[in-house]
Amino acid sequence: MKTRTTSRSPRWLATLAASALVAALPLAAVAQKDGQPPPNQPAESFTPYSGQAGKDVIWVPTPDEVVEAMLDMAQVKAGDVVVDLGSGDGKIAIAAARRGARARGIEYNPDMVGLSRRNAEKAGVTNVEFIQGDIFASDFNDADVVTMYLLPSLNQKLRPTLLKMKPGTRLASHQFTMGDWQPDEKRSIDYRDALFWIVPAQIGGTWQVNSESGPKALKLALTQTYQKLEGVASVAGQPARLDAPTVRGGDVSFAVAEADGKVWRFAGTAGHDGKMSGQVTGPDGTARPFTASRSSTEPRL
Repeated sequence: MKTRTTSRSPRWLATLAASALVAALPLAAVAQKDGQPPPNQPAESFTPYSGQAGKDVIWVPTPDEVVEAMLDMAQVKAGDVVVDLGSGDGKIAIAAARRGARARGIEYNPDMVGLSRRNAEKAGVTNVEFIQGDIFASDFNDADVVTMYLLPSLNQKLRPTLLKMKPGTRLASHQFTMGDWQPDEKRSIDYRDALFWIVPAQIGGTWQVNSESGPKALKLALTQTYQKLEGVASVAGQPARLDAPTVRGGDVSFAVAEADGKVWRFAGTAGHDGKMSGQVTGPDGTARPFTASRSSTEPRL
């Protein structure tokens, strides 16, 4: 995990501020029920305020510097599909659209959706859309990047869905974590955190690896905790050393050292479907194709 800190005040102040914000939710809910505009305010002139109550969270705008950090970490580029969950006033989705992405915001409050559309029109971006809906009942599997500014409990509720997305999907969150799924990168900007994850291929289990020139009857037993891998190996039924197993998105690499000292280095790709393929480089430096299939989701040799 990479960490870059640019804040100028003690970290505990940021934590205290975030806690106070969450604690203010019941009061905000009294002042502003279900995100509706104040009395006598027409919907077309709707103007949200920081701390406004919504379906699951209160609304607080994300500072421009944090928006840009989130999009930088996620390497948002032209052609990406970016989905912002709980998109509020549309700021993050509009910023992604300015980078050439095809952006979509999902927001429960219809007044916020209308405001987002007006903001997009003012910004002159057409490659963005805003949908009124519940993020927990919406399909966003087409996303290359998912952004969010939700509470930790909501991030954890979304976590199973996010982990099932295609390997390599990039996730960026303002301030709040994913429980014990540690971020791949974190940046702090003026008391606020931007956090980043890459969805890893789910490759825990028992694997049979096949190649023309690699070690014969190679088996792997991989234990996976999010983006962290551990495991053991055997060649022709004999123990072998498994070195540096890694998974980053759909990219997988590891090395196998046989008892006689021969080392084979594997680099390939995998999905959630129990299939893996790539190149194995032998002790002589020659690279050959390999394939692998998972026989069980339980890691055992």
